[in-house]
Amino acid sequence: MEKIIFITGGTSGIGKATALELLRTGSRVVIGVRNVASGEAVRDEFRALSGLDNTDVLVGDLSSLASVREMANMFRKKYSHLDVLINNAAVYKNTRQLSADRFELMFATNHLAPFLLTDLLLDPLKASGRARVLNITAPSRTKLNFDDLQSEKNFNPLNAFGASKMANLLFTFELASRLEGRGVMVNAVHPGLARSHLMRDANFFVRTMSSLFSGTPEKAALGILGVALSDQLANQTGKFFSKGDVIQADPYAYDRDVQMRLWEISERLVGL
Repeated sequence: MEKIIFITGGTSGIGKATALELLRTGSRVVIGVRNVASGEAVRDEFRALSGLDNTDVLVGDLSSLASVREMANMFRKKYSHLDVLINNAAVYKNTRQLSADRFELMFATNHLAPFLLTDLLLDPLKASGRARVLNITAPSRTKLNFDDLQSEKNFNPLNAFGASKMANLLFTFELASRLEGRGVMVNAVHPGLARSHLMRDANFFVRTMSSLFSGTPEKAALGILGVALSDQLANQTGKFFSKGDVIQADPYAYDRDVQMRLWEISERLVGL
């Protein structure tokens, strides 16, 4: 059975580099893109670089819950199973912006989108027999303010972004617990800082510091590749990886009460 991998944010940065490495393994790689033109351009580039015609494109706006649902529907209609789901897409905004559903944009795109997409793709994941979900995140120490998840009362871009990354960790560990014994491994991956367009809206200081300490997307992709495909990690779940090694998240990320509280709120917000 052909190995199918779905990665969001696959047209630039770490996502693009990871997608290229994955398709070189012979897997069919489905990349989630925001518009058809960019997706087709990347598909043509991948074909030229690898000599392989195993890249598919699914169009969707991850800041829109309706679009996430449509993307999941398109996937389920076309593919019978999913071996690896990589929730990679993320945004950073220096000013408070709202999604189509009136959620703070970073919270919507970085947390609610992967939360909903993963839920909608659980059936094809389970159908693979031994699937993996990877949530690409960072070692955030930001605690969630459940009284102001949408940053309506107080918006700080770094804090809002950090909260969305903490939400990724909380979601990872709670989902891993819920899916234990069901053939779906769930892990978080910190790829390290890599040169990309992610921080282009940040202020000059943040952009400069990020650039100084960033490596290449290709180097970051290797750490993701191992967690996605390594036979040695096939049974690992509920872990946080960086550069192929298990690392510890902030203790707050392992708090089951916080995990379940975020889960219940997220379910309500996305309409599950």
